[in-house]
Amino acid sequence: MNNPTIQTARHDTSIEANKVLRNTYTLLAMALTFSAIMAGISSALNLPHPGIILLLVGFYGLLFAIHKTANSSMGLVFVFALTGFMGYSLGPILNMVIAAGGSDIIMLAMGGTAAIFFALSGYILTTKKDMSFLGGMMMAGFVVIVVGFVANLFLNIPALGLALSALFILFSSGAILMQTSAIVNGGERNYILATTTLFVSLYNIFISLINILMSFARDD
Repeated sequence: MNNPTIQTARHDTSIEANKVLRNTYTLLAMALTFSAIMAGISSALNLPHPGIILLLVGFYGLLFAIHKTANSSMGLVFVFALTGFMGYSLGPILNMVIAAGGSDIIMLAMGGTAAIFFALSGYILTTKKDMSFLGGMMMAGFVVIVVGFVANLFLNIPALGLALSALFILFSSGAILMQTSAIVNGGERNYILATTTLFVSLYNIFISLINILMSFARDD
């Protein structure tokens, strides 16, 4: 016989998970829209790229601020500050791709990013599978990416850059699986943190797809 207390607890967990999921997807849609607007403005005004140092400082500084204020309304402010900043940094990249005749590449990268997100999210929402076992592999992957990224700053090897883009896609896909799974299974109760993880993952996948597609286009 099922314990009524356990059933009630499961029901409450399910309700809370659905609420977090709904809030996360709503905020993510708003954040992506705002980031796209900032990218469009940056592109139209032909603003310069902030540079790798300022980009990393701005990104990690805002990421730290989000984690510190995730339980308050200021967390929302910093989410839009981060997504807007990343959108601004995207504008010059898009201009460079367009100047190289890569308008189709941008559309392919957008479509590929959307397809990856919906496929991964759909899988978790359908199966409700616990993906927390990926934690160890994700940590190892992060270390490999950081080491490879730093090395390529000095070596500037195209093949290594291509490999890093592929690793970024795999790593970000794993992050989407883990984050969505954590929401569905009640392990994530903060939609601000969940939105940030999903946004950063989508941004990395989009940029990585552009890098890969541009590389193939140059080879042709």
